[in-house]
Amino acid sequence: MFKKTLIAVSLAATTLASTSALALEKVDLLIKNATVLTMNEDRTVFEQGLVAVKGNKIVAVTNGKDVEDYQAKRTIDADGDIVMPGLINTHTHVSMTVFRSLADDVPDRLHRYIFPLEKKLVSRNMVRIGAQLGNVEMVKGGVTTYADMYYFEDEVAKTVDKIGMRAILGESVIKFPVADAANAEEGIQYGLNFIEEYKDHPRITPAFAPHAPYTNTTEILQKITKLSLEHDVPVMIHLAESDRENEVIAERSGGKSPVAYMADIGALTPNLIGAHVINVDDNDIALLKKHDVGVAHNMSANIKSAKGVAPVIKMQEQGIRVGLGTDGPMSGNTLSTIDEFNQVAKVHKLVNHDRAAMPPLNVIEMATIGAARALHMEDTIGSLENGKLADIIVIDTKAPNMVPVYNPYSALVYSAYATNVKHTIVDGKVLMENRNMLTVDETAIRKEALEFADKVRKTVVESGEVVQ
Repeated sequence: MFKKTLIAVSLAATTLASTSALALEKVDLLIKNATVLTMNEDRTVFEQGLVAVKGNKIVAVTNGKDVEDYQAKRTIDADGDIVMPGLINTHTHVSMTVFRSLADDVPDRLHRYIFPLEKKLVSRNMVRIGAQLGNVEMVKGGVTTYADMYYFEDEVAKTVDKIGMRAILGESVIKFPVADAANAEEGIQYGLNFIEEYKDHPRITPAFAPHAPYTNTTEILQKITKLSLEHDVPVMIHLAESDRENEVIAERSGGKSPVAYMADIGALTPNLIGAHVINVDDNDIALLKKHDVGVAHNMSANIKSAKGVAPVIKMQEQGIRVGLGTDGPMSGNTLSTIDEFNQVAKVHKLVNHDRAAMPPLNVIEMATIGAARALHMEDTIGSLENGKLADIIVIDTKAPNMVPVYNPYSALVYSAYATNVKHTIVDGKVLMENRNMLTVDETAIRKEALEFADKVRKTVVESGEVVQ
């Protein structure tokens, strides 16, 4: 009798254990014991939270009390580190890493140095080398998605695909001859071919990128707008950035601002992402809001070039979609938006004469869900929520510059370095773990970039210019 009872109890225990095991939710990745900044609508923060990922999507973001309910193929114990959405760089020219630190502080550098250098050196190979280097820099700085404008964007796409990032890639269109097009019409055709090739890619969104209103004709801008709506692709453009642009457009349009001119010709649409948007007034801001245009705010590049500070606080008050960008690595020099945080918060306080202006939460919003909104991607990225794509970063809070953390937003904005990013995950795949790149050979990429730099130095010397 006693033996039968033991057998019965044993069978019951086995059945219970089996049922319990079946009840566990199987996931591919579980991040636990984390300070989770969800950036959801309520800006919920979980101090000992977890994020569960299945495939390429987030399936749970909780306070962590249900951690035993998950069976994960892989678990990351964050041990109190900050876990947050991957950063989104809304504007750059990634391949220009090979020109970084050339002719800094030179007046009118774009026309005196950048355009001439590009004419001599831009090629498929240069674009590939520069993009590879920039991609590594961004992944190591916590950028999981970026918006790029340059030439041979199909080459950039190959590097993005290999490293595993997410990107909106815009093929540049400009009215004078460039490396991949003899004129703007050829640039448009290049863009159309690129769109056709990548229209169904899960992580790459092809786009048009007319350089600026003043470097394209009205007819070309209108044609690109029409094609972008037909193909449902973004358009990225430098907008309201410089005095030269203001002068050219005012002469062309009878005194209108670049934003007003773009509205008049039908080129302001929800597909448009305007980079910089510095020289705007209240009427311009109203037009941007009316047409639901996204804005890329590039603080470090704009103050370095002494072009001014975009009135972002006014834009935010009007509900305009604003995200952080770095601009190209020959303009802002770095590609991680973490390097923008400190400057964005402080400079807006200075120009508005208000210590309370641009609090840390607002800055982190612009780097995550705000940037996603600027790119019209807020339904899929920018926050840690069920059903969204698993683009996640882990920030080391044990580094000396991050100790102690009383307010995670303040720590990120005023204390963090790009090197505090510990792990970077895109589409559910770990691209960097403990600062080590997993999908590309960082050493080989750096070596190739240094070799190309020798070619750049030789070109500069042969041109007769001394660039320091």
